[in-house]
Amino acid sequence: HLGGVAELLADGDWEVRRRACAALGNHGEAALPHLGAVAECLTDEEFQVRRAACEALGKHGEAAVPHLGGVAELLADGDWEVRRRACAALGNHGEAAVPHLGSVAGLLSDAMYIVRVASCSALGNHGEAAVPHLGAVAKCLSDDHRDVQAAACTVLGQHGEVGAEAVAQHLEHQDYRVREAACKF
Repeated sequence: HLGGVAELLADGDWEVRRRACAALGNHGEAALPHLGAVAECLTDEEFQVRRAACEALGKHGEAAVPHLGGVAELLADGDWEVRRRACAALGNHGEAAVPHLGSVAGLLSDAMYIVRVASCSALGNHGEAAVPHLGAVAKCLSDDHRDVQAAACTVLGQHGEVGAEAVAQHLEHQDYRVREAACKF
């Protein structure tokens, strides 16, 4: 059954390719033999297919590690949602994604706030490996968007005293979401 779905990754209709990526992302271990074909979709001409390929690979843990370089290349994609999903996928891959954290941190200044949030979250998933990027995360505390500020508070709060002073300044922020995130340190 999944072999047939994998064949649809080469279909002439982008919507079919997108749905095939999504389906393979949702089938756990049974889809593992087809991850190479999903990874080929990272270079699809349609951004919707690239989005789905990132998301699918992000769900497959260690089995997707050989394809993280392709995912990391999408951090520079012209579509903001592709960049967001590439951050999320790399955020799900622990130690194997560490070489790409500098590129993930580069998106802390992305034009789209949701990409900045995804960048913070991805860095937050990497514990001590994210420490070299905490200065850049701290700059997000003064971002124009409250969701970015909250994400930065959460990440800095995960690092105890390193980020405590910067986060403490947000305990009286006007937005409850930022105050709530600041309480987590």
